[in-house]
Amino acid sequence: MSGANKQEAFEALAARLRACRICAERPQGAPLPHPPRPVLHLSPSARLLVASQAPGTRVHASGLPFDDASGDRLRGWMGVTREEFYDTGVFGFLPMGFCFPGQDAKGGDLPPRRECAPAWRAPLFESLTELRCILAVGRYAQDWHLARAGLLRRGETQDDRLKRWREIYEATTPRLLLLPHPSWRNTSWLKREPWFEREVVPVVRAEAKDALGQLRFRGSSDSLP
Repeated sequence: MSGANKQEAFEALAARLRACRICAERPQGAPLPHPPRPVLHLSPSARLLVASQAPGTRVHASGLPFDDASGDRLRGWMGVTREEFYDTGVFGFLPMGFCFPGQDAKGGDLPPRRECAPAWRAPLFESLTELRCILAVGRYAQDWHLARAGLLRRGETQDDRLKRWREIYEATTPRLLLLPHPSWRNTSWLKREPWFEREVVPVVRAEAKDALGQLRFRGSSDSLP
């Protein structure tokens, strides 16, 4: 398939996704508690993929992934500007669930909808022909990519999984980097586990620099956020 035909096929797939109402009309369990608004910010030319969980309330409103404080922290780890972050020719975003799933009784976000990934994720992922690295943010995205790579360990704690990041990174193509979710809820974990910013963040920045190529980059000598 030619480059033009691949782009046309991707755009047709993306248009079908953006019109998706499966979680409202054919739900597994309770239907989505609000009208669907799938969020997709992706291009087949993306070199680095942020594989995440599902949109939150602010992203549901804006239609931009990580358009919140979590995104500020993630951009800090990557060492990129907001403009660079949303350049789909370089960075792509592929969540496990494309619509905001709603909140639980305590005000926390519900897990990604179970309907989403089986319907959409594999064909979208397979369209990424230039991909060099995947930043897997949070357990749900990590499960999907680790299973695909044959590296999923059932019953493994999240801490143990994150601590074997280098083993996973060196064993995968595209390179797979596991990250904790950059939510404020993980601030205490980051303080308890200084190895993450010492060991992993420089690798995240190097991958972002590689993806950006000759574009402007705030080098890894910058101070950590």
